[in-house]
Amino acid sequence: MRLPLTWNDSQRFLKLAAAAVLVVSFAGVWWSVTDCAADEAPEKSASLPADNPFAAPSPLPFHAPAFDKIRTEHFLPTFTFGMKQQLAEMNAIASQKAAPTFENTIVAMERSGELLTRVDNVFFNLTSSEKTKPLQTIETELAPLRAAHSDNILLNRKLFERVEKIWQEKASLKLTEEQAELLKQRYESFLRAGARLSDPDQARIRSLNEQLSKLETKFEENLLAIAKERAVVVDTAKELDGLTAAEIAAAAEAAKARGLDGKHLLQISNTTRVPVLTSLNNRALRQRVWEASANRGLGRDGGIDNRGLVLEIAQLRAERAKVLGYENHSAYKLQNQMAKTPAAARKLLTDLVPGVLERVKQEARDLEAMIKESGESHALAPWDWEYYAEKVRKARFEVDEAAVRPYFELNSVLKNGVFFTMNKLYGISFRERHDLPVYHPDVRVFDVMDRDGSQIGLFYADYFKRDTKRGGAWMSSFVDQSRLLHEQPVIVNNLNIPRPAGGEPALISFDNVTTLFHEMGHALHGLFSDVTYPTVAGTATPRDFVEFPWTFEEDWAIQPEILANYARHHKTGDPIPKDLLAKAVSAKKFNKGFETLEYLAAALLDLEWHMLTSEQIPADVESFEAEALKKAGIVHPAVPPRYRTAYFAHIWSGGYASSYYAYLWSEVLAADAFAHMLAQGGCTPENGATFRKEILKRGSSRDPMVSYKAFRGSEPTVDALLIRRGLK
Repeated sequence: MRLPLTWNDSQRFLKLAAAAVLVVSFAGVWWSVTDCAADEAPEKSASLPADNPFAAPSPLPFHAPAFDKIRTEHFLPTFTFGMKQQLAEMNAIASQKAAPTFENTIVAMERSGELLTRVDNVFFNLTSSEKTKPLQTIETELAPLRAAHSDNILLNRKLFERVEKIWQEKASLKLTEEQAELLKQRYESFLRAGARLSDPDQARIRSLNEQLSKLETKFEENLLAIAKERAVVVDTAKELDGLTAAEIAAAAEAAKARGLDGKHLLQISNTTRVPVLTSLNNRALRQRVWEASANRGLGRDGGIDNRGLVLEIAQLRAERAKVLGYENHSAYKLQNQMAKTPAAARKLLTDLVPGVLERVKQEARDLEAMIKESGESHALAPWDWEYYAEKVRKARFEVDEAAVRPYFELNSVLKNGVFFTMNKLYGISFRERHDLPVYHPDVRVFDVMDRDGSQIGLFYADYFKRDTKRGGAWMSSFVDQSRLLHEQPVIVNNLNIPRPAGGEPALISFDNVTTLFHEMGHALHGLFSDVTYPTVAGTATPRDFVEFPWTFEEDWAIQPEILANYARHHKTGDPIPKDLLAKAVSAKKFNKGFETLEYLAAALLDLEWHMLTSEQIPADVESFEAEALKKAGIVHPAVPPRYRTAYFAHIWSGGYASSYYAYLWSEVLAADAFAHMLAQGGCTPENGATFRKEILKRGSSRDPMVSYKAFRGSEPTVDALLIRRGLK
């Protein structure tokens, strides 16, 4: 049985389907139900009411959720029944008299919890994409129940004894490669949960998991409220000088939706920087917007304060690691990742710092020169960086973001860019359908067809920003592929593209263009999955491998042959002028020092927090943050971390604690793989078939480096990454 894990990604917070027994979880905690649940397991005759849409697999194609029948009141009873049902199944596996075998124990565990998986996949997609107050209340109530439920499975000594017996006999079992990997993951998950701990230590682990589940859920709830709280209200359109007419109209509509008729609302993005900072001519307003973003969660002006939550979460994680026998949370978290140790992850980051800082200093000098050229005398501040970077970009490459956007209309980018590339590379096609119910009118649904005409699964696209959706962009799944359970994938991509004013086309930034390709990389990882067991399907891979396919697909967005197919004027249909296209592609590597430094700062901040022991947790969040960045030698007054501690969703509520480095680790693989593919002919069916066979279809059914070497022929080097980021 697989429990899905959602996590935020700046850009890209997505859903990783992972087994409960892999000891990963929603909001970074283990999911479960109370200790007494085993005694309250339902009789075989018990069932959910017939009108509960989760009681049986959905009758829709590929078991897609029946959103026209699902109601808020269905969730809690289904979760309660589903957790009890799975515990009964697990207890039956643990108590059987037959000697443990791979089939009667490991495979039986894979089959368990199908009802819980059905409701999980829908509920946690909704709490990410369309979170209402009632759903938020249920989420809060569920957190400790799910934490206990997982502990009841992973700390079940009889169940562990059966798994351990199979592990000890594995050499004689003649397991397939996938079966051997599944057994390894199952066995290690019990050990990492504390299956061998004493009863008092197991009791402490249960308590810590319960507390963390509540705190991490609270952090996520706060972030949604903070995004609304920190939005900047502007009194007049005159103050928005520099924005396009469409952007000003959208800001007016956003204000009106909040009951602020006649005003304008500038929404705060997921990261520290906010897109409008590139265009606003009003420096005082730029400062207001930047400070509203950078000071989130600090309790300023009577707002929501996340600092106490952060310190408590860090303390409890460090204590849990100690009880489990690890030096700190990072050591625990990275043991089963590709990096293996915090030292290896930290070295990857710090090795780049000197070169990146030199690039940033040069970029800063260019911006300071532009400030003077503009007739200003102020120092370069964080709220100035992107504004003057855009001016330098225009001057150096003679390209204006506003001049480029008309050629990037959302639907054209999706169909003539993303879908076109996927067809060219993998032979798949997307056919929109309008007969399936969706959870919001923004959502679109597509059949995904393979080269031979067979259907792979379904793809849902939810691209516009709204108050009920968390920030960033991510991939998730409603149904995960499994030959054992006869399931084919139902995948969803989420972005947060600003909604255009009524009737206007959605003209998107180049960043959102690449994000569309990026999230499709994750979607393909789920769609192309071709494994037997749900635990190892799709994106259920190590964190520092799962981001590899997105970066790989993202790079197609700037290939000339691909760009030429989708970059067309939304009114005339004329292709983007070759000189403008060439400038836009060249400008893509501009400002990479800034972008890399802000990422490195956030990734190192993550590691510094989670390499602390419980005795080392500081009393003050802001002081620790400043000292941590200073220790890493990464301080620059005009380049703050991409995420500051108080709103760093990845690491406090999104499952990326100690793993934010994974984006760079995965990018090493992606850049190397893309360079290899270009050397082999580029976007060809042959190259796509190899990547699909060795990477995308495998999930975690074998060691990720084995998969990479099967595709590439060797381990990766960092050279292609440095070139990709314009640092070499």
